[in-house]
Amino acid sequence: MCKYLVIILLTFQGEVILERYGFQRPVEVHECMDIGNDHREQIASYNSKKNTWMLNDGRGTFQGFICEWCMIITNYVTTWK
Repeated sequence: MCKYLVIILLTFQGEVILERYGFQRPVEVHECMDIGNDHREQIASYNSKKNTWMLNDGRGTFQGFICEWCMIITNYVTTWK
């Protein structure tokens, strides 16, 4: 069961951004993976020349996502360089 979806983004300035979203109810891992893939397709477009997912808002690239089942660290940095 997963409680959170963490989206990993990389800006063109070299900053890593973690966007954490909580589910209203725990979801199965395969559901979380589907939600992560759907979210990626909503916020980014695949660039076959560069073989990467470019963010539609022009900030940078989509690097991946993590399906968390519990909050491991209560306060963690959401951006860093």
